[in-house]
Amino acid sequence: MELGFTKDDLKFRDDVRAFIAEKFDEDLRRKMAFTKNGYLDKAGQVKWQKALYERGWIAPNWPKEYGGAGFSANQKYVFDIEMSSAGTPIVSPMGVKMVAPVIMAFGNDTQKKKYLPSILSSDVWWCQGYSEPGSGSDLASLQMKAEDKGDHYLCNGTKIWTTHAQWADWIFCLVRTTPGTKPQEGISFLLIDMKTPGITVKPIVTLDGPPESEQEVNQVFFDDVRVPKENLIGKQDEGWTYAKYLLEFERGNAYAPGLKRSLKKVRTIAAAEGLDGKRLLDDASFRRKIEEVEIQLHALEFTELRVFSKLATGGRPGAESSLFKTRGTELQQAITELAVEAVQYSAMPFVQNPWARTNEPWPQPDYAVTAAPYYFSMRKAAIYAGSNEIQRNIMAKLVLGL
Repeated sequence: MELGFTKDDLKFRDDVRAFIAEKFDEDLRRKMAFTKNGYLDKAGQVKWQKALYERGWIAPNWPKEYGGAGFSANQKYVFDIEMSSAGTPIVSPMGVKMVAPVIMAFGNDTQKKKYLPSILSSDVWWCQGYSEPGSGSDLASLQMKAEDKGDHYLCNGTKIWTTHAQWADWIFCLVRTTPGTKPQEGISFLLIDMKTPGITVKPIVTLDGPPESEQEVNQVFFDDVRVPKENLIGKQDEGWTYAKYLLEFERGNAYAPGLKRSLKKVRTIAAAEGLDGKRLLDDASFRRKIEEVEIQLHALEFTELRVFSKLATGGRPGAESSLFKTRGTELQQAITELAVEAVQYSAMPFVQNPWARTNEPWPQPDYAVTAAPYYFSMRKAAIYAGSNEIQRNIMAKLVLGL
């Protein structure tokens, strides 16, 4: 594995930095500085994603034939590092990183032509309909029904923890098309227009207490929702295969670049905060906690690089994506814990909407405003995309062969 950068790689790095300096404007920087969950409002998300689209960088992992960036492995790594270091918004993964790869791999030509261009341009917003009440990590137990009515399916049921469903134009859903079989059988993959009669979206307010503009998760109800047969991806009852393929991309993201920036922020806070008359960063016990996380972060980074070098030759994330998801989310949580510990009592005042700041001063430093809300938000990281306990089972079976 070659970790050095060529002159072309360094030139590309300068291009990325120039793009960030131009497009990551003050409004976006301010909102990202005070986000409680890592996202912007929809207008901000779309603004940033369209800037990436216009530059040809919205989909680093897509094949060029579909509008992908065509990055080399080194360029992809440089791109991730620069974006994370600058603290730019994350691209909403539901369309570009999740449903699009499934459509490319298993959709027909008509579906590819219909859906992929609008996903790429962020003109159509997607959400994910996987989890249900009682069917989260045990996803194969899902119960949402899709009855075959000849030219359409009639869908009844509910999906939960649906990120940004209130913004979505479309939802991709796992549904039960054939009951009474083994749990993983009889499941199909449907694309559903959120404007279809019978769909209701209700918000779920989480511990981070976001205002409406930062509402993240929802429950979606389906009451006799008619879905045309042409919205079926692949073959009926084979959706579990497509779902597993999608989860490789959902879980197989690079965590290290963003974690490095978060840990650097904790160091900065610890250098500003005091403990017993000295800097918190000079406290041996706290510094040891930072260094332990940093060691684990370096190990994760080199593991990611090793696997991503395989992807550059046409491989898939595979079961290693479970390793990334497990270790990455555990480190995310550890760093948010350090941030709350570093700001100490300043984590306690609750600011309802940091984006609507007035001239009135806050009762804590700026860096402390989102420390507690982000800590609470990241409690879910070990659960979403399959709980970390389930990921360990996958690794034991498919990576270690146990």
